[in-house]
Amino acid sequence: MSLYPLKFKPRYVAKMWGGRKIEARLGKSLPPGAIGESWEVYDFPPGVVGESGDWISSEVAEGPLAGKTLHELVGEFGRDLYGSAPLVGPQDQFPILIKFLDAAQDLSVQVHPDELYAKANPGAHLKNEAWFIVQADPGSRLLKGLRPGVTRESFAKAIAEGSVESSINSIAVNAGDCFYLPSGTVHALGAGILAAEVQTPSDTTFRVFDFNRIDPSTWRLRTLHVEEAMKCIDFSGGAQRLKPALGPDLVECDQFSIRRITLKKGREVSIPAGEPIIVMFIEGQGRLTCAESEEPIDFSRGDTVLLPASLQQSMVTASGDSLWLEVRFSNIQTRSPSGRG
Repeated sequence: MSLYPLKFKPRYVAKMWGGRKIEARLGKSLPPGAIGESWEVYDFPPGVVGESGDWISSEVAEGPLAGKTLHELVGEFGRDLYGSAPLVGPQDQFPILIKFLDAAQDLSVQVHPDELYAKANPGAHLKNEAWFIVQADPGSRLLKGLRPGVTRESFAKAIAEGSVESSINSIAVNAGDCFYLPSGTVHALGAGILAAEVQTPSDTTFRVFDFNRIDPSTWRLRTLHVEEAMKCIDFSGGAQRLKPALGPDLVECDQFSIRRITLKKGREVSIPAGEPIIVMFIEGQGRLTCAESEEPIDFSRGDTVLLPASLQQSMVTASGDSLWLEVRFSNIQTRSPSGRG
């Protein structure tokens, strides 16, 4: 059995800050409740997600491989699937995590550890991520990076006084904006934003402020991780916003790159072969074909497709004006994963 373009069943994750835009804007059929995340491509070993004793891995949705998990495909097809992208950790985890995020409320102000912290603390793991803004309500904003002049001492004082927001850059957002969030960047996705997220497959998250919200599962203020966060935050002010206007290449870092592609109705374009590529369809609809598959793959906004490295060439034909993100793999760090919601 050979590989072909792979669609996976999404994993929907309820969050206290979530909403219903993943259904309303992307056409996905959600379970009841406030859904904050749709995991599109994921692969986590036992003990990481909800302390599960099993692998939590994307399940193929269509075609001859339907029902198999991404991790099973890693073992069965090897480099025909993931090419030269190094797998993560001793258990050979697929090296990227792809999501859609729906922030009906502000997410917590948080930071992820850098490489130095991760090396010194075995329970923590590097996490770099990027957000592409799919839709934003009028007036939406996100928080990203410390304002000029904010020091370790002044930020610690702001945390103690509950005035953290005044120390962080507040950035108005619009659909099509893209933001790279390297580890060490203090940040928060703001209310009213639907985003596509590309990240390294770990989720070590240290919260410094959560808008004094009560966790409905405990009826207490959510746990903060101020001591850990203060050791991870980049106080140099080096993180900068990446603007789509600079060109189609939105993000390029050691772990992944993101390129924005647009295609007019009735046009077609080829996607090069020889490496694994993940395609996130943001707008439009059409068809994806390749020599290895007799059946074309129909796509519409909200769909995510993994193109294995062994495919010769894929062709996208748009039946409506379309926009998608091409996610490629870079020099991915071979680290073990970690999880904290």
